[in-house]
Amino acid sequence: MAEDIDDLLEEVETKFLTKDKKQSRSKSNRKEKRDNEYDIDDLLDDIKVEPIPKTSVASVSNDSTDFRPASGKKCFPVYLGGSSCSQGMANSFSQRACDKLRCTSCDFKVCSFDNFEWHSETDYLFLRNNVPDFHRLKSNLTPKNGCRAYCCQCSHRSIKDLTQLSDPQLKWVCGKH
Repeated sequence: MAEDIDDLLEEVETKFLTKDKKQSRSKSNRKEKRDNEYDIDDLLDDIKVEPIPKTSVASVSNDSTDFRPASGKKCFPVYLGGSSCSQGMANSFSQRACDKLRCTSCDFKVCSFDNFEWHSETDYLFLRNNVPDFHRLKSNLTPKNGCRAYCCQCSHRSIKDLTQLSDPQLKWVCGKH
């Protein structure tokens, strides 16, 4: 009886499984060709270059001509500064306020607003709901010449003079220039 079962299984394998393997191979080859065609189309779509929209007054950098490619270098030490301080990559020779800050706590880009400072009632929930929209944040900003208001979704600071970022509550780092 065991031999009969083995014979029956061999017969089923030869009739059905070999046909299924051939069909599945041809189907997978056709599917692979279709996937490759879609991959090529996707790659071509990615290559299309679209113009960069101009940012509003409340952008992180006020220079509309600042289109430098990222070099992978970071500020050391990291500085914050008022609106009278120049922005860019800082090092020990060139002290500038970093304009590429990123928060490691909320993983958001740090926004800065020149000639504004934060109200004392600004809190975490307000920032969480409104960052990075300047028009919504404006309700908690007051105009003050020489000041720069910084914020992410979890923290905020108003700075007037160039200062080194040393506050342990701020989890801000340079996000590479």
